[in-house]
Order: sequence, then structure tokens, then C-alpha cells
Amino acid sequence: MLKKTKWLLKEAKLRLKYMTSKDCLFCSIIKGELATQKVLETENVLAIYDVNPVAKIHILIIPKKHIESVMTVSDVHANDLVDLFEVAQKIVEDRKLDAFRLAFNGGKYAHVAHLHMHLLAGGKVEWSKL
Repeated sequence: MLKKTKWLLKEAKLRLKYMTSKDCLFCSIIKGELATQKVLETENVLAIYDVNPVAKIHILIIPKKHIESVMTVSDVHANDLVDLFEVAQKIVEDRKLDAFRLAFNGGKYAHVAHLHMHLLAGGKVEWSKL
């Protein structure tokens, strides 16, 4: 119970920070204004470890171009989406993952208003925390 309470407090603080920030958190990370642990970076995509992982392996794959959400994706973003999946494929191949999930969150489940893909692997996913 204490572990869950601590997690909920941490999550609440993160959500408040994301929702009250004038600038996009992921755009700040992409610009190098905020430190993060990079997994892989290409010209158009940045992959980082999630600061609040819900699985043993929890990597966020983020387009460097700001796309607000899954609800704002259109045909002009086709190449950006292909780039996201190519980075996911490279990470899966490099780590020799034989089981993984790729997920997008939307609406109230999207903590940051910048499209990003979750790569989850390494055992049980705590879906209620995603």
C-alpha cells in the first residue's frame, strides 16, 4: 500500500508539472534543455527511458517534430510515423527482444501533449500506471 501511495504521489507531481508547463516537456528534452537517459537518437526521432516505468523495459519513442497527439496525426505525418516504427524495430533488434508491446496513449491517458510511442518489454506491464 505504501509503495502504491508513493507512486501515486510521484505521478501526481509529474502530471501537474506537465500540465502547468508553458513549454512541451518532450520538446525541451529534444532541444537538450532537460537531461534524460537516451536510448537511441536519429535525425527525426529520440528514444529515452521513461522516468516512471511500468515494465522492466519502458522506452519512449518520440518524434522530434511536435505532433500534439494521436488525434492530430494526418497524412503529412506519414514519414514521422514510419521513423517512429523504424526506431522501435532497431531497439527491438539490438536488444534481441522476443516479446514486446508498442502503445500510444490518448486523451486523459496522454500525460504529455506530444505524440510518443511506448515500447514495453521484459515481463508484466502495470497497465494501471500507464
